[in-house]
Amino acid sequence: METYKIGGQVILTVKCADEVLLLRKEERVVQGMIDRLIEIGRYHGMEMNVEKTKVMRILKLPSPVQIMIGQKQLENVKYLEYMGSMIVNDARCACEFKSRIAVAVAAFNKKKKLLTSKLDSNVRKKQ
Repeated sequence: METYKIGGQVILTVKCADEVLLLRKEERVVQGMIDRLIEIGRYHGMEMNVEKTKVMRILKLPSPVQIMIGQKQLENVKYLEYMGSMIVNDARCACEFKSRIAVAVAAFNKKKKLLTSKLDSNVRKKQ
């Protein structure tokens, strides 16, 4: 089984609330993991929402992935937001930087009047 390390820690799956990221190099391994996840979910009375389930291959030159649930192929996406970070299929960070800059600009614009006014610095700290 291949492994991924983040900060020296071996990562096999990433889970958050009702979201799960499955990280594997081989498409057939991901298909097997999805099949097993569906089987275990059904055992516990749960179904996977095929419409909300997406797949993405991360490579410098990405290509679609053929992952099926029953007779339906899962939608391939070029990017997704996960826990506040943008993950892009070409393994670049430009979208992440742009996204974070946009959030910072929006936050600044909400307080622009306060931050750019001629108020005494002690008054600004209290607001």
